[in-house]
Amino acid sequence: MCGIGGIVGASSERSLLERMGEAIAHRGPDEAAVLVEDHAGFTFRRLSIIDVAGGHQPIFNESGDAFIIFNGEIYNHHQLRESLTNRGHRFRTLSDAETILHLWEEEGTNCLRHLRGMFAFAIWSRTERTLFLARDRVGKKPLYYHQLPGGGLVFASEIKAILQYPEIAREPDLTAIDLFLTLQYVPAPLTAFQGISCLPPAHWLLWRDGKVQIARYWRLEFADTVDLPEPELKEEILRLLGEAVRIRLESEVPLGAFLSGGVDSSAVVAIAAQSMTKPLKTFSIGFKDAAFDESSYARIVAERFGTDHHELVVEAEAVDIVTDIVWHYDQPFGDSSAIPSFCVARLTKPHVTVVLNGDGGDESFAGYNRYRLSTYERYFELPQFLRTGLMAAVLPVSRYLGRGQRLLALSPQSVSEAYYATLIHLTPRLKPWLFTPETIEKLVSPVPPPLAFMRSKMHRTSLDMMMETDINHYLPNDLLVKMDVATMAHSLEARSPFLDHVLMEFMARVPAHLKLQRGVTKHILKSALRDLLPEVILDRPKMGFGVPLGRWLRTDLRDLLFDMVLSDRAINRGYFRYSSLRTMVDRTIGGSNNFQYLLWDLLMLEMWHRTFIDAPPRIRPTSSSIPNPIGAG
Repeated sequence: MCGIGGIVGASSERSLLERMGEAIAHRGPDEAAVLVEDHAGFTFRRLSIIDVAGGHQPIFNESGDAFIIFNGEIYNHHQLRESLTNRGHRFRTLSDAETILHLWEEEGTNCLRHLRGMFAFAIWSRTERTLFLARDRVGKKPLYYHQLPGGGLVFASEIKAILQYPEIAREPDLTAIDLFLTLQYVPAPLTAFQGISCLPPAHWLLWRDGKVQIARYWRLEFADTVDLPEPELKEEILRLLGEAVRIRLESEVPLGAFLSGGVDSSAVVAIAAQSMTKPLKTFSIGFKDAAFDESSYARIVAERFGTDHHELVVEAEAVDIVTDIVWHYDQPFGDSSAIPSFCVARLTKPHVTVVLNGDGGDESFAGYNRYRLSTYERYFELPQFLRTGLMAAVLPVSRYLGRGQRLLALSPQSVSEAYYATLIHLTPRLKPWLFTPETIEKLVSPVPPPLAFMRSKMHRTSLDMMMETDINHYLPNDLLVKMDVATMAHSLEARSPFLDHVLMEFMARVPAHLKLQRGVTKHILKSALRDLLPEVILDRPKMGFGVPLGRWLRTDLRDLLFDMVLSDRAINRGYFRYSSLRTMVDRTIGGSNNFQYLLWDLLMLEMWHRTFIDAPPRIRPTSSSIPNPIGAG
């Protein structure tokens, strides 16, 4: 796991590339490298996991006319290496990165279809003077870029590295801010900065002679084609999940697992623990507030599988790390579970360098409570006057889903609109109340990507529509960003077996009714795991990774909330009406949680402005000087 960056088609001074690398030093504290070419330059930071002794990057091909810098892990690199060796390629390292380079020499952009893992990489051809960038299928590893006026390109694993380029303006993108307040994240390819883009998951970018070509190379296809008796289906699920876990156990450094006590992380821990010769180290977060605490369930799983378990109760830590969160995420990020994610990563790093997690299980196996909305299709077929009368009867279900007020506020006319209502923080009706008239005039307000996606194609079932929407939007733009940033901030590599594309492709072909059955989420997964996990884990209600945000805003974060959201500095930006901000703060301090998520978003937005817009983002000093393994370049 590493950090990459570079400049092509423009002069690149070594000092600039060094600053870019220093800005993302947390992603790779073990090695630093800078390579300067004619009108091209590259920077690399390494977190050593595979081929610790010999996998120094950049890695060159046999002739030296092309090289790669790579962030990620390729779990099938041994098989690929054997095939490439048989085709005449000579390997100089044991690194999985070198496998990608030789595969690219053989197949060009088609090399991506062979890779099983997570990745963001750059390949520079010295002879063709082309840059090839690519991201993995679901977006585990990040990659951002900016096109310079003269045709050059600046790219990096994090935006703060791109911002080291002096000619790049730090201007907020109002459309991105609007979408952030709506969705709690900035959807790719937008970023919160004008002129800086995020390469979407499952896409590659080719730069040649100042021109950029971007294409998608993979898409998860939902098709009801798996026709197996349920016993055989469960057996195949366990086989694929077991394989996905075991291939992610390769590491030359200590390895552990996050354990929340939910079904997904518990399944990963169970399989990993049974596959290892010594106790697996596990890590979990707890809260004093019982409504958010899952630590007792995590302990049950830890005891069941004999793990070396570590636990931290999150309380005062929340205030201490808010500034860290803003700096590391580069963009305003509204998922408040970034706080416990940061805390568990900080707890984990002293013990291991690689950690498994359960990300992706909900999206492939139908784990979210909100997926139950798919069973209300007939309600939306009723005439409007009947739906209005029945809303009071539907509302208890909405409350159970945790999104009742948003459903009422939007008065959805279809299942897709109802599902969209469960995903958003700022509703269309609130925008004129929150934004100033001047801001409203400037807003473009495009249809938010999740809703546009649901409207853009026909789906076999409403459940498939919801899961596919989450896999293409909520998962890569929120959950995977949250995990990548939280772990890499602590120089920790996170691996997600449930995001193995082979497993995901299989589950996309499994009939929807086997995933959500009679109101039971993850029906087929829970059924498959009956002989592996304790029943108390499989049958308990889903909690999610929430935090007592309302209470924190009233107590530990109260002063910060006033100093940021209600400050003259924030008001003078001209985005929001002071009276509306004051109303939300007063009601929250008074005990209401109706505005807690929106206020958190606004807090993150103002802190982001102060960190990245009002002044250049400062580079945090590293603990030691790391030599450049390839010298002057």
